[in-house]
Amino acid sequence: MAGRTIVITGASDGIGAAAARALAASGESVVLVGRSAAKTEALARELGVPHHLADYSRLSQVRRLAAELDDAYPRIDVLANNAGGLMGARTVTEDGHELTFQVNHLAGFLLTNLLLDKLIASRASVIQTSSIAARLFSRLDLDDPDADRSYSAEAAYGSSKLANILFTRELHRRFNDQGLAAAAFHPGVVGSNFAQEARGPMRWFYAVPLFKRTMRTTAQGADQLVWLASSTPGVDWQSGLYYEKRRPARSAAMAQDAQAAERLWDLSAEFVGV
Repeated sequence: MAGRTIVITGASDGIGAAAARALAASGESVVLVGRSAAKTEALARELGVPHHLADYSRLSQVRRLAAELDDAYPRIDVLANNAGGLMGARTVTEDGHELTFQVNHLAGFLLTNLLLDKLIASRASVIQTSSIAARLFSRLDLDDPDADRSYSAEAAYGSSKLANILFTRELHRRFNDQGLAAAAFHPGVVGSNFAQEARGPMRWFYAVPLFKRTMRTTAQGADQLVWLASSTPGVDWQSGLYYEKRRPARSAAMAQDAQAAERLWDLSAEFVGV
C-alpha cells in the first residue's frame, strides 16, 4: 500500500466513511474499523483497503482489535478515534460502565494506550472526533463518570465529548515531547444516523426533515478529520487543541482544566486496566 497508514474507527458510516473515501482517493493507506460487518466490508471492497471489526461496547473486542492492528501494520501514522454515538436509555456494559462513556471515550482511550509504543515510534497523530455538545450539554462529574446518580442521553453524550477533549489535552502533555501529536475537533451538525438509538429531543431534531436540510453533509463533516489526518502538526495545526472550522476553539470551561485532564486519564487507566 502506498501512502501513510491511517486507521479510522467508526469508518463504516457517516463522517468516518466519508473521510476514508477522501483519504484513500488522495493516496493514503486507509485502514477501516467498524462495528457493522456488512457496512465495513462493503466500504473496504469499494476502496480496496483492509478492514477490522470491533464492537466498542465490549472492551475485550478493543483489546483484540489493538492486537490485530499491532500485528498487521509496521507503523500507524494516524489513529482517528472517530467511533461513537448518542445512546438512548442508560445501559451498563458487560465491563461495568455506562455505554456512552465506554463507547465514546474509554474504548478509544484503551485502543490508543495499547498502540502507544507504535504510535510514538511512528510519530503519529491521534485525532478525536469530539463535538460542540461538550460545551452545550456536558455535566461530566469525575466523581460519577458512569452517571450512576444522574443520567440523560444528551448530558452523557456531551460529557463523553468533553472527555475526548480532556484526553487530547493530556495525551499531548504526556507524549508530545516524544513526537506524538493530538487534536480534537467538532465536525459540525451532520445529517447522519448517529442518533438513531437515542430518545428525546436529540433524536427528534435529527429526524425532522426541515432540520436535516440545514445540516452538513457527511463529506462536509469529515473535512476537519481529513485536514488533520493529511496535514502536518506543528505547521498546519497545533497539538493538544480542540478545533472547529479548522481553527482552535473554546469548549466547556472544564476543557481547560489540566488537573481534570490528568484525573480523567488516571480514572480511565484504572477502568480499562492499562
